[in-house]
Amino acid sequence: MAGLEGVEQPRQRVGAAALRTSALEDERALAAFESFGNPAEAEVCLPSRPESAGAARRLTQCVVVRQWGLSTQIAEHAVLLVSELVGNAVRHTGARVFGLRMLRRRGWIRIEVRDPSRGLPCLLPVRELDVSGRGLFLVDKLSDRWGADLLPRGKTTWFEMRVSDYTEAPLRRDGAPRGLQ
Repeated sequence: MAGLEGVEQPRQRVGAAALRTSALEDERALAAFESFGNPAEAEVCLPSRPESAGAARRLTQCVVVRQWGLSTQIAEHAVLLVSELVGNAVRHTGARVFGLRMLRRRGWIRIEVRDPSRGLPCLLPVRELDVSGRGLFLVDKLSDRWGADLLPRGKTTWFEMRVSDYTEAPLRRDGAPRGLQ
């Protein structure tokens, strides 16, 4: 800070509650990896229930931050967008399960949600007072590209984001991202 050289600055304190929350999130993330697998290695199947959005968010957060070493802003956007795609798959497809896969190539990440419905998502206009229907609007605004690919049995809805970092945090020996206990 200008003019305050040599003056000790106050340190930010991390409270016990924040540490407990972080440890709890780490524990939940590890449980999600153990239950479903690593979506960066192969597609993982999750039950088509609202609570699966939480597991998908935790998996996304871990892969983007800990395994791929990307910024927290990229992670926040990816987590929000995966939640929207999962919400659509759970609400609109009638599926028993859906698939989640995450891909990384130089300068890009791609996250895919596969479901057995061949009904394509539709980006609708959003008005200021709308209380629902903003999911694809958010995907359109926060991702660099998005779309849906029809499959012989269903579809894959995906989004891609440009990333500038290319530092990757290696996995632990047990296959989980570094930083998990």
